[in-house]
Amino acid sequence: MLDREHQLVAYELLLQPDDDETTLMHRVLSTIIDGSVTRLARDNRVFLHLSRKSLLEQSELLLRYPRIGLVIEPDYADDEALLEHLQSLSQRGCTLLLDQGARPIPQASSDRAASALLALARFVRLDARRLDPATLREQCEHLHARGLQVIAGHVDDHETCHRCMALPFVAIQGGYLLLPEKVEVPVLSPNRLSVLRLLRALEEENAGPVELGQVIRNDAILSYKLLGCVNSAYFALPRQLKSVEQAAIFFGLKRIRNWIGTMALSGMHDRPPELLRAALIRAHMCEQLAQSMPREQREMAFTAGLFSLLDSLMCAPMDFVLEHIPLAADIRNALLQREGPFAPLLEQVIQWEAGEMRSGDTQPQQIRRMATVYLEATRWADHVYAFAEQRPN
Repeated sequence: MLDREHQLVAYELLLQPDDDETTLMHRVLSTIIDGSVTRLARDNRVFLHLSRKSLLEQSELLLRYPRIGLVIEPDYADDEALLEHLQSLSQRGCTLLLDQGARPIPQASSDRAASALLALARFVRLDARRLDPATLREQCEHLHARGLQVIAGHVDDHETCHRCMALPFVAIQGGYLLLPEKVEVPVLSPNRLSVLRLLRALEEENAGPVELGQVIRNDAILSYKLLGCVNSAYFALPRQLKSVEQAAIFFGLKRIRNWIGTMALSGMHDRPPELLRAALIRAHMCEQLAQSMPREQREMAFTAGLFSLLDSLMCAPMDFVLEHIPLAADIRNALLQREGPFAPLLEQVIQWEAGEMRSGDTQPQQIRRMATVYLEATRWADHVYAFAEQRPN
């Protein structure tokens, strides 16, 4: 959920349905207790769904974690015991998000229970996909006037996003972020053109350690970020690396090229940080899923993942952007045609990202592997992005 400046407001933790609901809820609560949810969300606000049984019996646990809130449904108003429990939680500081969807806003005169439930919520989410523009505006303005923080949900294209931006929504949520905006004539800003030139120079085949050093020699901030990252405790190197050339020799040319490209993209401050983070996560996941491939192909898989959001980052069509970068044919095919050895890896990552890798269609061991790879990728992305945000004193 992002605000109108594309800064993070909150995450929603989505759970796949499970036949054994009790076991699923136990696992969810365990990840809260051991701090996994807080670490995954980087101490940002998180909303999650709990089953009715867990809400009544175990939700008081959440009072110990003020950054974790609950998503509640309008149907809860018909459950007297549940409504009374939610009133208690709300009074004691638990943040509630009412997922109103496309339903009419309840009026106290006609639906006292539903109005009572609405009064408990701090946030209300409307379904921007199902509500027509006039009704969306009317409901958003009505809820905002009542002092509620309104969230636009199911915003899956930029046209809907722009429409919501004109309304008093506190946050916008949906798949629009990972999609490129449609433009009649692509125009690259000086900042984006500079990044593309750097990426082009990195992909030149004759770029050895010395040439890589020369590529970023005039960019003191980029050199500072890269060396700060590779010398951090995350990599636990036996000695400090003092130059890009030393880093290229130690880690390998292709890996350092990838990391320089990563730092360059992460420095695009006119793009949403969560979009940049998504590109980093895709890159690391693709590389880890390619572990059975030769090293050079693993590093190419990283590039395919990193560049898979290049059209969204550059606000230009992918084929237009790739005209500026001399990529290997297998990477280009994965990005443009979804073909070649890296296409299946990218497809797996995108499925996981969208929550479409279901237990009924995928082997449990594959889901466990994807979860492990994803969690490691989030840690790596957070580490890299932290250095990408730094500036020399």
